[in-house]
Amino acid sequence: MEEKKTFEQKIKELEKTVSELENGNVDLDSAIKKYSSAMMLAKECSDELKNAEEQVNKILKENGHLENFSIDE
Repeated sequence: MEEKKTFEQKIKELEKTVSELENGNVDLDSAIKKYSSAMMLAKECSDELKNAEEQVNKILKENGHLENFSIDE
């Protein structure tokens, strides 16, 4: 069973793939596979960031219910 990658591991893998693709020393078939894999990783990272943002924007009220957090200006 494959171990789930952390957000940071996914970002490092994305950076490595982008570097390889920018280098241009990858044949077309490999480039397409790397690009597809990178796009899936980018979506996973985006989803994780969105989830984290939603969690940060909520606070636990005294009554135990999660509610949206807002700052009154």
